[in-house]
Amino acid sequence: MGQGERRYTLIGSDGEPYRSRTPGTLGGYRRRRLYGRLDCPSALRSIAAGHYVAHRVFFADEATAVAAGYRPCAVCLPVAYARWKRRMSR
Repeated sequence: MGQGERRYTLIGSDGEPYRSRTPGTLGGYRRRRLYGRLDCPSALRSIAAGHYVAHRVFFADEATAVAAGYRPCAVCLPVAYARWKRRMSR
């Protein structure tokens, strides 16, 4: 890795962290195993209040987050959350 070349830590489909040259497209909260958009109002409020950051994780895409066992955020991904909730109630 050259000087100044940025690396990001993402979570893979196996739930393990790995280094990437590209940033994640989704953020997650490890304690509740949920993922959402990086601009999620709920996550941003929690971060601004000084919470959440120590347990924040990032994913390359939605398929990876789901494979790692995370669920969609009800606030910023309501359609995906509704689908997940229907699947869980069966």
